[in-house]
Amino acid sequence: MLLNLHVKNLALIDEVEVDFFDHLNILTGETGAGKSILIGSIEAALGGKLSKDMIRQGAEYALIELLFQVESEDMKQALMERDITLEDGQVMITRKLMPNRNVCRINGETVTLSALKEVSALLLDLHGQQENLTLKNPANQLSLLDQYAGEEAKQLREQCALEYEKFQKKKKEYEQYLQKGDDLLREIRFMEYEVQEIRQARLKPGEDEELEQQYKKMVNAKRMMEVLSNVSRYTAHGSEATVSSLLGQSIREMVGIEDIDKTTAGLYEQLGQIDSLLGDFNRELSDYMNELSFDEAEYQEVTSRLDTINHLKNKYGNSVERILAYADEKEAELSKYQNIEEYQESLKKEYETLKKQLLVTCESLSKIRINYAGKMAERIKEVLVDLNFLQVQFEITLVKEDQPTKTGYDKVEFLISTNPGLPLRPIGQVASGGELSRIMLAVKSVLADVDMVETLIFDEIDTGVSGRTAQMVAEKLCVISRKHQVICITHLPQIAAMADTHFQIIKQMEEDSTKTEMKMLYEDAAVNELARLLGGAKITDTVLQSAREMKQMATEKKRMMDS
Repeated sequence: MLLNLHVKNLALIDEVEVDFFDHLNILTGETGAGKSILIGSIEAALGGKLSKDMIRQGAEYALIELLFQVESEDMKQALMERDITLEDGQVMITRKLMPNRNVCRINGETVTLSALKEVSALLLDLHGQQENLTLKNPANQLSLLDQYAGEEAKQLREQCALEYEKFQKKKKEYEQYLQKGDDLLREIRFMEYEVQEIRQARLKPGEDEELEQQYKKMVNAKRMMEVLSNVSRYTAHGSEATVSSLLGQSIREMVGIEDIDKTTAGLYEQLGQIDSLLGDFNRELSDYMNELSFDEAEYQEVTSRLDTINHLKNKYGNSVERILAYADEKEAELSKYQNIEEYQESLKKEYETLKKQLLVTCESLSKIRINYAGKMAERIKEVLVDLNFLQVQFEITLVKEDQPTKTGYDKVEFLISTNPGLPLRPIGQVASGGELSRIMLAVKSVLADVDMVETLIFDEIDTGVSGRTAQMVAEKLCVISRKHQVICITHLPQIAAMADTHFQIIKQMEEDSTKTEMKMLYEDAAVNELARLLGGAKITDTVLQSAREMKQMATEKKRMMDS
């Protein structure tokens, strides 16, 4: 249950801290005192919308804290499944609003807003006028019926949601496959061409790097051979006018004059030495060229291979490994389409199998709903009679939809007739705002036995009711509060009189600000507040006496309920 509410710097609230108790907690106050702000703060702490404009003027932040005591073992288990560690059986929910961001925490640990909403929905059910309106929605009526059906419906509904998700995924795959048609065939042919092109190349991992190194060596060897060949041609003996042949001719020309004098003899000797040196040079050059081999055919083969690999790199990846991985991927994809007709048939069978299984689950879920619909309708009718719908008729109908959904194939509708002779019609077409409040109270009352949520908050549950009906609403709230903690904001003295704990919300006017405060009322103060609700601005002794009698009668009524 909700033990403590702490609100700071929110709108008119400077700082409010209040402890709540078991059973029926009633909140009353003048119009405009800040009751809606207080309920809004609780709703915000549970993950509702919270505008930065709600930060109290002059404050740096707004803070809302809710402290819960968890008693139910089922609830403890549900929280543990969501990684919430209880501290002495307690859970603290905190929401801090700052101008540029807001922070959500559970037991001091920062969580996402969605996680906060999920956990808070287990701990507290806040019911206001907006929720009354949602009662008109068949989808919400379906959820209420499933909630009444309890664990049986819950398990099948979860199974139905999982099966529906699988079915929809397979259905989408099947329909997309059918729509592709010729496009799919063209895609298959193109993938086959790509794989064939890669496989025909017979690539080996690392092959490109080895070839690049080999190519560099070959390119350098070719250039050296070209240069040295030219040098050999210029210097070696031959028919052309090479250095060697011209030198030999020069030596022959000097034969006969080499002994004329010492100078010609020296020159002749030098030519002989040059010829000898040139001979040695040409022999060494020839030996080196013989060692330095270059195979033009091999060079062309390496060049062609590198061209092939680089072409594939441009199309499929920047390395041989990536090219091969691309081919593997396409082959795996092609394996699904080796036989298009067989694949299409397999898709169809999978789709039909999943649909069949989903329909089986939907049927099982529908049977449970049909079984509980009559019981729930009868119980709601009984409570509606208690709430002064004396001639009411109430039914819950189920209609099978053409297509299953994640919640099954049932469309549920709550039908009601509040006057004799009038036909049963959908709630949304016949119920007024006040009637919707009482119908929702009846639903909550019926669900009280199966609802795991320990704390229920009712805001505007008294809309459109008065007199005897108000008294019946008060008694029903009291009944619910014997199994749940109930917090109710009301303007009606009949409801306020049933309070086990009564709080008054007060707006205080100061020199330069307005503040909302909240205080617990004891005996005389509670009677005075009842008198205010009964008599308005002027409270006479008669009104006070009526308030005392109303409080005493309520106390006797509760004593009878508890006995």
